[in-house]
Amino acid sequence: MDIIEIIYKRRGIRNYIYFTNLCEKPTPSGVDKCDKKELNKLCAPYFHIKNEMLKEFRITEYSLHQDVKLVQHAFKENIDSFTAQKIASRVWEALETNIFGKGAEVHFKGRNNPLNSLEGKSNKTGIRYDIETNTFKWIGLKLETMLNINNQYEIDALRNKISFCRVKRIFVLGRYKYMLQIVLDGVAPVKFNKETGEIKNDIGSGTCGIDIGTQTVAFISDYDVKLYELAPHVQNIENEKRRILRFMDRSKRTTSPNNFDGNGMIKKGVKLEWEYSKKYAKAKNKLKDLYRKQKDIRMQDHNIMINEIVRNCSVVYVEEMNFKCLQKRAKNTTINDKTGKINKKKRFGKLLANKAPSKFLEILENKLRAKGGKYTEINTKKVKASQYNHLNQQYNKKKLSQRWNYFEYNGQQLKVQRDIYSAYLIIM
Repeated sequence: MDIIEIIYKRRGIRNYIYFTNLCEKPTPSGVDKCDKKELNKLCAPYFHIKNEMLKEFRITEYSLHQDVKLVQHAFKENIDSFTAQKIASRVWEALETNIFGKGAEVHFKGRNNPLNSLEGKSNKTGIRYDIETNTFKWIGLKLETMLNINNQYEIDALRNKISFCRVKRIFVLGRYKYMLQIVLDGVAPVKFNKETGEIKNDIGSGTCGIDIGTQTVAFISDYDVKLYELAPHVQNIENEKRRILRFMDRSKRTTSPNNFDGNGMIKKGVKLEWEYSKKYAKAKNKLKDLYRKQKDIRMQDHNIMINEIVRNCSVVYVEEMNFKCLQKRAKNTTINDKTGKINKKKRFGKLLANKAPSKFLEILENKLRAKGGKYTEINTKKVKASQYNHLNQQYNKKKLSQRWNYFEYNGQQLKVQRDIYSAYLIIM
């Protein structure tokens, strides 16, 4: 399947547009912070100025649709207008996050990092699935899909309305495999056990408290108390990844020696042309496949653990966690008291990439809402579950390395695991 990938490039946006949202600053004296109507009146002139600036420099979603339309005409035999507009909408999402939010720098898709998915806007034109003939259709291309007529879940799912279709490719064992993803409108059908006829992973009843960390998750419900390791089957691939990257770097220096200066650094300010060997391509494909395996294992572990939690409760309380801050390097330079050397500024970047706790919470929230449950996040600054002692009702700060709590109760010393105790306090 030959797919032409088009991406609209617009550079220098931050050099032209810069404005301050005054509503994010402290409100003027005499104005109630909770009075949203009064705040909207104060911010309305600035919102108008912002919108006029965006229109002047054509930084809107519909202006991107107009610009990509001109490019699409040159490739109309390979890509339809609705798919091109959806690509422009994805570009706008990246720009919008970068301009108005906390998004990182916008990266442009190139030859070495192309798009891996294309999607339409509806199932009427462009990329679509014909349920009557069980075929995938797109600009004269017709392919029969692999629908299992014996799978009752697939049959029940296709009874819902098809919102749009997406063509996705995955790199598996040195080659790309293409799949058609059908996005349906409505609620996912219920899965049944063929042998017993019972509902699979049915939602339970009761309340559950969850304390999640960088590599562990503790949950306590009316029926169970457990402390699990996040994604236990995900292996540490750093050593193997480091060997592959080291080989790839040596190969680039051998095949393209003119792209490096005398200090061994890549030349800057000059357009470079790289030559890659066949062994370099094999090593790159091996690294891709390594990441794919880790992702599949991590998703499987997350779903198994989440299904167990959902079976025990219908209401879940979780502390708010900002994992992006944990990924950043430390700002202050500190010195080790024992060795006298400078401590590393690295924090939890690789650990969070392997365990993916944020993805765990996202899957948990989606499954609870799909099954009629309730997912609630608690403000960490107000609750402070890891510091609170409900026996004497005091807050005591603890080091991150201190994993056990010691309490005095009726003349006896109690030893309680820190994460499990925090999960218990959340639902108190």
